[in-house]
Amino acid sequence: MRAKAKASAELKAVQAALGAEHAAVYGYGVVGGKVSEKLRAEAQSAYDAHRARRDELERAVRDVGQKPEPAAAAYALPFPVPDSDAAVRLAAELEERVAGVYSDLVRAAEGERRGDAARALREAAVRAARWRGGSVAFPGLAERAATSAASATPQA
Repeated sequence: MRAKAKASAELKAVQAALGAEHAAVYGYGVVGGKVSEKLRAEAQSAYDAHRARRDELERAVRDVGQKPEPAAAAYALPFPVPDSDAAVRLAAELEERVAGVYSDLVRAAEGERRGDAARALREAAVRAARWRGGSVAFPGLAERAATSAASATPQA
């Protein structure tokens, strides 16, 4: 029974990662339409990477005899994206969200899937750092990053 519960938790985490990839693909469609010309190739590269990860996750779900969660017709953006600066902020936000979901998959998975999730987490963290212009202490782990930032703040 324990193995079945572990497999169920892993499948749930894979489906969540798939949902995050669907949202990232959608979001990068917005980013690509608003980002400056000099950043368009980077946006295209990220878009392609998220499409490839999405396709891998869909195959993984099918391989265990389940149906992959479909993409939504549209996704709510966290803020308006009227210009290139906002598109860059959106790209960083997309990557941070994807990293968070992959950190959950790393915790839930074992073996090869865990390694794949760790690589996806690292890739998202690197892209987020590029878009943001800096990195965070614990990419994908918002609660640890917040704690680390708070502990680094001088106390009066």
